[in-house]
Amino acid sequence: MKSSLSMISLLLLVSGCTSLPPAIRDFPFIQVPYQAANQDISAYKDVPVRWGGVIIDVENEKDFSLVQVLFYPIDYKGYPQLNKKNEGRFVIESSDFLDPAAYTKDTEITVAGTIKGDIERTIGNKTIRVPLISATAIYLWPKDYRYNYYPYYYGNPYFYRGYYGPYRYWW
Repeated sequence: MKSSLSMISLLLLVSGCTSLPPAIRDFPFIQVPYQAANQDISAYKDVPVRWGGVIIDVENEKDFSLVQVLFYPIDYKGYPQLNKKNEGRFVIESSDFLDPAAYTKDTEITVAGTIKGDIERTIGNKTIRVPLISATAIYLWPKDYRYNYYPYYYGNPYFYRGYYGPYRYWW
């Protein structure tokens, strides 16, 4: 009985974690720093990368879609690290139609693909050049994936103070 309960608990814990699909997780990429690619894009042309960030805008053309992303470094699992400083923007090019209803502003995203070159973007009255990634695979993170990553008690300060469950008088 006890072992089956612990097995069920383990399965629930593992199923609560969100992970990248194999197309992105197993993609062979090179760790290219954003600033290096942005300053000398020709040196990194056709280099496979895995980048992430937060969606700013989506544009659909006749044969392709462009997603403008605010770059954040990603951790070893592919999660955008929003607690770090954003480093700039990049654009994802996809041959698929990317529905703006699904690819909404402020949605976290991870992309695997190759650096195709750069592209001009206008922000207010300023025109800038940003890296252009030709997407092989794109993953939109669910809105609540960060909350499912750790069990509830990691974020609960009262858990360790002994106020819950059989450990009420722990201190």
